[in-house]
Amino acid sequence: MAKVRIVTDSSAQLSNDEIKNNNIKVVPLDIVIDGKQFIDGVDITRDEFIEKMKSSKQLPTTSQPPIGSFTSVYEEILNEDPETKIISIHMLEDISGTVNAARQAAEMTEGDIIVVDSQFTDWGLTFQVLKAAQLANENKDVEEILVAIKEIRDKTELRLGVVTIENILRGGRLGRFAATISTVLNINLALEVANGKLSIVKRGRGRKTIDKYVETIIERIKNNKDIKFIGISDCDAKDYCQEVKEKIEKVAPNVEVEIRTTSPIISTHTGVGAFAIIFY
Repeated sequence: MAKVRIVTDSSAQLSNDEIKNNNIKVVPLDIVIDGKQFIDGVDITRDEFIEKMKSSKQLPTTSQPPIGSFTSVYEEILNEDPETKIISIHMLEDISGTVNAARQAAEMTEGDIIVVDSQFTDWGLTFQVLKAAQLANENKDVEEILVAIKEIRDKTELRLGVVTIENILRGGRLGRFAATISTVLNINLALEVANGKLSIVKRGRGRKTIDKYVETIIERIKNNKDIKFIGISDCDAKDYCQEVKEKIEKVAPNVEVEIRTTSPIISTHTGVGAFAIIFY
């Protein structure tokens, strides 16, 4: 049976140990801050990015990896063993062209490569990547891996709170909703990713909107006894996320909950103070 290798992008919530121990290849995104270019996770960390974003004169920009970055990774894997099958899993197409760059690279590379839109990012992407890597390391075949990650994808929920909306408006990730929101009204946004789309669930003035939204998420977690893992991600909101974690642990004491800083591709659009709660 041919070996299966897993590739993803740097929006995933993966530690260095998880990448190394699971033999995962990560293709990094590009970041530009005040005219200076960085490679995500290579010459700038997530926390360093947030500090630079807070002091930058212009909104940082991020871009999908060049097609050549994907072909280089695919070819590196295939040069080791041309019979290797590659499953390349990436963030949702609704917020980034990364998955399309991966598709184009796959078409240009001679090998058995399947590109998957995870329909999520951050922890939602990570859940699928880690499961795929685990099964690949157990020598499961491609079809079994694809079925397993689809099951996780179908059962994943991603909820997001944004308390400073200037970045997300300027970044254009809310499309037609942007015209209906004013930055002068202290608007907070509650969002979700579902069916591969980012959408607004609630909006309102002040922090109460976010706090009530979190209460509904915690109640949902409390009433769901089948949750396997809960990931919390933040953009300069660690204290608030720690409070949320402690509340979750009270209602779901047997579920692992972990907080990590989100990736620059997310931070640059959500702005500081944002957080996400993601579980499956």
